[in-house]
Amino acid sequence: MPNTTAADNTAVIVISSHVVRGSVGNRAAVFALETLGHPVWAVPTVILPWHTGHGPAGRIVPEVQQFKQLMEDMERAPWLGEVGAVLTGYLGNAEQAKAAAKLIKAIKARNPQALYLCDPVIGDREGLYVPEATAAAIRDELLPLADIATPNRFELAWLSGVSPENNEKLMEAALDLGPSRMLVTSSFGMLNGSTGNLLVTDGHAYMAEHRHVEGPTNGMGDLTAALFLARILDGMTDEKALQSTTASVFEIMVRAAKRGADELMLEADAASLSSPMAMVQMRQLMHPGKNLRA
Repeated sequence: MPNTTAADNTAVIVISSHVVRGSVGNRAAVFALETLGHPVWAVPTVILPWHTGHGPAGRIVPEVQQFKQLMEDMERAPWLGEVGAVLTGYLGNAEQAKAAAKLIKAIKARNPQALYLCDPVIGDREGLYVPEATAAAIRDELLPLADIATPNRFELAWLSGVSPENNEKLMEAALDLGPSRMLVTSSFGMLNGSTGNLLVTDGHAYMAEHRHVEGPTNGMGDLTAALFLARILDGMTDEKALQSTTASVFEIMVRAAKRGADELMLEADAASLSSPMAMVQMRQLMHPGKNLRA
């Protein structure tokens, strides 16, 4: 078995969708992580010609037993010690959540410091866009294992069973749901015409806010999850990781919008992944736990 050291634990396993055209799912996450210096083991959960937001498309979903076998093969990979993190995103069915959970447990047994980020890609303001069984499997099988989760506010509402109407309620729901770092995208902007990312940890709450821009949004959640994970792996503080991640995603979306693109253009804007110049408004919010202790 290959020898590995703590310094070698830089690889990230990304388990998510793959599109032929576009910058969503694995296409976004893998590009971002590799650009920032992290080797990636990419696992497709479903293969599509393009994001379904562009119109109806057929899909290829691995058979349940085939996907399970792939996960089991990875559990016994001689290079498992290289893995420092796992990111899961869009899943093709509920059984994939169970197979992924088993792999995550094996990785954490091998490397207790390995991080797991769960991006629960299940829906938006229109409701669930995966079967309820798949959403429930992500909630029940994967979220309990997560060190970091990155739901949008609509996904947080479904997963927590409440409907937060402001950022204070979002923070309370995030804390109740469990992971020690919860990054809620599309949170309530505090300035007119703005939106933000809200990060809640056991002891702090931060908001990174920017103006709302009409542009391509497909893949923004996938990109946010990958960038935030990379920055945490690289040793950034929670606050700096949130600021830098939000600035990168905002800058890339603005650039794509100016070009009139229908997808994020990561290949053209790779510099924005590592050195964003966009300004975002950072705030430290009152942590709900402090109110409870008062």
